[in-house]
Amino acid sequence: MHRVGVIGGGQLARMMIQPAVEMGIELRVLAEAPHSSAALVATAIGDYRDSATVLAFAAGVDVITFDHEHVPQDVLAALVAAGATVRPEPAALAVAQDKLVMRERLSALGVPIPAWAAVGDAAALAAFIVAHDGAAVVKTPRGGYDGKGVRVVRDAAEAADWFAAATGPLLAEELVPFRRELAQLVARRPSGEIATWPLVETVQTEGICTEVVAPAPGAADLARSAANLATSIATGLGVTGVLAVELFETDDGRLLVNELAMRPHNSGHWTIDGAVTSQFEQHLRAVLDLPLGDPSAREPWSVMVNVVGGPVGATMPERYPQALAAQPRVKFHSYAKDSRPGRKVGHVTASGDDLDKVRGDARAAAAFFEN
Repeated sequence: MHRVGVIGGGQLARMMIQPAVEMGIELRVLAEAPHSSAALVATAIGDYRDSATVLAFAAGVDVITFDHEHVPQDVLAALVAAGATVRPEPAALAVAQDKLVMRERLSALGVPIPAWAAVGDAAALAAFIVAHDGAAVVKTPRGGYDGKGVRVVRDAAEAADWFAAATGPLLAEELVPFRRELAQLVARRPSGEIATWPLVETVQTEGICTEVVAPAPGAADLARSAANLATSIATGLGVTGVLAVELFETDDGRLLVNELAMRPHNSGHWTIDGAVTSQFEQHLRAVLDLPLGDPSAREPWSVMVNVVGGPVGATMPERYPQALAAQPRVKFHSYAKDSRPGRKVGHVTASGDDLDKVRGDARAAAAFFEN
């Protein structure tokens, strides 16, 4: 039996459980705290920043993979030194851990990205703002997600607190005029085999992904370019597992890479119900170097809507009697998380051949959990 260890006990680890069971893979999780989303499987509790804890966990599995990208490089180095198989490998993971490193590596690969600079102080940021039409997107290089660690500024003083707290430079990028945001998922196994899912459109609300439409409407001309771009990045960085490439479709019709994630990603949750092979099954296949599955869509359209915040004073399953009765064709996914403003506590997915109906069904289903 294959044994896969997942560092991190969040919803991404949770959604690996079903394909692991189906394929006879033993899944183990190292969670930060008890009662994690992934507590349905054998779960160890410990600090992913502690080498001894992680090494002890790795001793019982064949391969280590991740629910998040935050494991320190010194811990990853200790794993490799001890002979553990780590996928994605530390060198690739480093690109997703630090946005400045990401920009450097993507630039070296010739990937189209927004104009950027590492800015060490307010004067450098002010000069960047002047050179880029009076605005900049400022990002903390590490740790930001769901809109955290990102600000649009028009005066360097708006980032003064970040400079005061920073231990190194911040990332400044041009404010890109774009039509919409897209995402391209790709999976790669160590032998080099690659599979890509349909290009999707993502909708962001206050920095949080709230909706995904697969495939991206009206993007047939961009789809091949996006798949080729993601494939070149996965190959160039030596990624193993699922890679999510978040993209801007600019006002003049170009594709620019915004962010990377080297793990299953919110933009791919629709694949659980809407694709022949989900991103979670594919990730397990890839890190175990098994032949990859068919990533094709099962239906002409799928729409995934995140449940953000959740029902006040209740959980998603407590609302199921009404929600399931009203939307019997929609698939519901709970992350076993308490409701909290701004927190992703689950998602719903609808599929079919009429995009307007599919989108309406998904939104109506998610609305059962909004208050």
